[in-house]
Amino acid sequence: MDTTHLTQLGQAAGAFASPEAAVLERVANPHPDTTYLARFTIPEFTSLCPVTGQPDFAHIVIDYVPAEWLVESKSLKLYLSSFRNHGAFHEDCTIAIGQRLVRELAPAWLRIGGYWYPRGGIPIDVFWQTAAPPEGLWLPDQGVAAYRGRG
Repeated sequence: MDTTHLTQLGQAAGAFASPEAAVLERVANPHPDTTYLARFTIPEFTSLCPVTGQPDFAHIVIDYVPAEWLVESKSLKLYLSSFRNHGAFHEDCTIAIGQRLVRELAPAWLRIGGYWYPRGGIPIDVFWQTAAPPEGLWLPDQGVAAYRGRG
């Protein structure tokens, strides 16, 4: 597998100032003719409220069926951490992450679940997918329980 084009993996890489400035890198999928699910779980995602500047926290789960490309995981980590100083509503952060991955990777299928911790007493969960899942795909539950408060 050719990784000579990667600029972050195996190198010192600093934080990006914004999601737009972040570089998402990809590598060739060694199994492009196989329908399989790849999952990234980000239990400590943070961004900022665009109005108050207060931190928002989420548990993000990204499921995708690779086609020709895989996302390089260090670049994904750096991209996701670029949201720490980015002001956006929960819906915008979740959808922007999913759409950026689709633009960069052109996966056969992708879904993202953003399970946001309560703000003002209301948890906000945001879900998006590119289409119906491919037929025959084993699609496990995202494993994040619905918010129950002290329930």
